[in-house]
Amino acid sequence: MEEVIVGSEAGFCAGSANVWQTVGYVLMVFKIVIPILLIIFGMIDLGKAVIASKDDEIKKATKSLMFRSVSAICIFFIPTIVGLLMGLVGSFTSNLKEDFEICRKCISNPMSEECDGPASEAWGVEKEY
Repeated sequence: MEEVIVGSEAGFCAGSANVWQTVGYVLMVFKIVIPILLIIFGMIDLGKAVIASKDDEIKKATKSLMFRSVSAICIFFIPTIVGLLMGLVGSFTSNLKEDFEICRKCISNPMSEECDGPASEAWGVEKEY
């Protein structure tokens, strides 16, 4: 068994790249699916209120759609904001930073070369050679 040295290119993040890659794929799915579902459900509620032709329900459904749209935008940008905050970490030594970059790349871009492995195969991602 290969010894894992934290802070090296073959460190913790390189050894657990498949876990971080899977987390990256899950975040990518959530980043896309949840905002779409929030907006669709808001539109359905608004459609029901318009069909019912009640002003109070239309106002309530419009407010709900706006709230869901703002929520969808926030959920879409949360992974980007977290990635930016992770990128601001600058107090690491150079070796530890290299190891950290592998974790960050696998979470923010799970299809990157550093993360090739069983997680890519499980998600059906084709490797380009």
